[in-house]
Amino acid sequence: MITEYTLHAPAPTQVDELGHWHEALARTRERSPATFERWFSSVQLDSLRDGVLCVSARDEFVRDWVKQHLIPDVVASLERALGRPVTVRWTVRPVLERPVCPPSAPAGVPRPAGAPSEAPPSSGPSSARGATRERTQPRAAAARELRSSLLATLNPKYTFANFVVGPSNQLAHAAANGSAGVGGQRYNPLFICGGTGLGKTHLVHAIAHKVLEARPAAQVVYVSAEHFTNEFIEALQHKRMDEFRARYRQECDVLLVDDIQFLAGREQTLEEFFHTFNALRDADKPIVVTSDKYPQQLQRMPERIVSRFSSGLVADIQSPQLETRVAIVRTKARLEGIPLDDEVAVLLAQHVQSNVRELEGALIRLAAKSSLLGRSIDLEFARAELALVAPRRTETVSVADIQRAVCNHFRLSNAELLSKDRHKSVAFARQLAMYLCRQRLKSSYPELGRAFGDRDHTTVMSAIRRIDQLRTTHPEVNEHLQAIEQRLASSED
Repeated sequence: MITEYTLHAPAPTQVDELGHWHEALARTRERSPATFERWFSSVQLDSLRDGVLCVSARDEFVRDWVKQHLIPDVVASLERALGRPVTVRWTVRPVLERPVCPPSAPAGVPRPAGAPSEAPPSSGPSSARGATRERTQPRAAAARELRSSLLATLNPKYTFANFVVGPSNQLAHAAANGSAGVGGQRYNPLFICGGTGLGKTHLVHAIAHKVLEARPAAQVVYVSAEHFTNEFIEALQHKRMDEFRARYRQECDVLLVDDIQFLAGREQTLEEFFHTFNALRDADKPIVVTSDKYPQQLQRMPERIVSRFSSGLVADIQSPQLETRVAIVRTKARLEGIPLDDEVAVLLAQHVQSNVRELEGALIRLAAKSSLLGRSIDLEFARAELALVAPRRTETVSVADIQRAVCNHFRLSNAELLSKDRHKSVAFARQLAMYLCRQRLKSSYPELGRAFGDRDHTTVMSAIRRIDQLRTTHPEVNEHLQAIEQRLASSED
């Protein structure tokens, strides 16, 4: 490989350590060859001796990314092999003499220490034919590695078969099936939005699995917004923009981007994403993005991008109802091989109401504790553990309670509050009620729209924004809110 001690006869212990280094690199590369080669082409091993690993990076950006995403796996492998802790020391060197994955190394395989550099170029017809093969083969190899990297990234359990469908996610599930070509109408783009842990990533992974199952040769690109940004910055740094654009525009058959809200404010990255989006949509290639906000709520996002997100289908996922949560618990228990009574499944679903991820986490904790104690997961055991870990918080205020308090405060009837009456006093009371429901209950915009006379979610968003603005300029708005809060507090007592 590459080490400062290549010119000297290394001590036996040093040879062993370097051997373990090569093994650790090989294990890390297996997880995602393309990612490994991309980043370790800008990293150099300086030395490894007595459990101290000294490495250099081309710049701070590469150092920080590799330090966070790749080096922990390398260090873990080294510590297992050496039987001792490994300390990593970083240096930034703009010029690397011996990168781990030199650009000339075939398929990104690390070159052994002392190995000769590239063979001198030959001339003649055979050389020309070889050059042609070299130009065509890397593209196919890159495609194979991208597919391997994608399969390593996707969660094998995140499939349509394992997704529990209920009223809270029915539209998003049907639209995702359409994007995967399973059936139903395909909307392009498909914008899936919802709170944390409600199943957005599950659906995106399910789309990728289904597309690859139906079309094994399809080039599916699944990235998080952060990863897209990192790839873009790296392409700029190393003058590989043609390669970056080819991957996302020409060679991509389906683009899946998770957590698009994290692109907000990144002007150069947004500009590149804008043109990528247009190229794929013009070619009628499916684009699916997820976000924790509706398109209109994405701050510091250019209007032209927001309008394109809204031009397809915006499908929201809401917190699942009790019946759906019970079905989710049962499905997760089946997938994990956890024996679970129906009574315990219902108890879990009643106890955890926030999101699917917390619900599944509670089940896994119960299973782990029962395994450690050698106890079955019966109702008594589940009650005791759930009370110990996270006592259930019951909501004592509902949308109807807030509507009632607002009506009492403004001397309105419930029918007036929910009517289409746009009189200034009625509209203001309605907006205050919507604002309080959003603040106290974290209800989704579509859910509030239905609760307030089947209004569109954009109407609810506009009402909440207006109250937010009025609170800073009109003190009487805060006084109204405080008075209503006091009514709600007294009703809770």
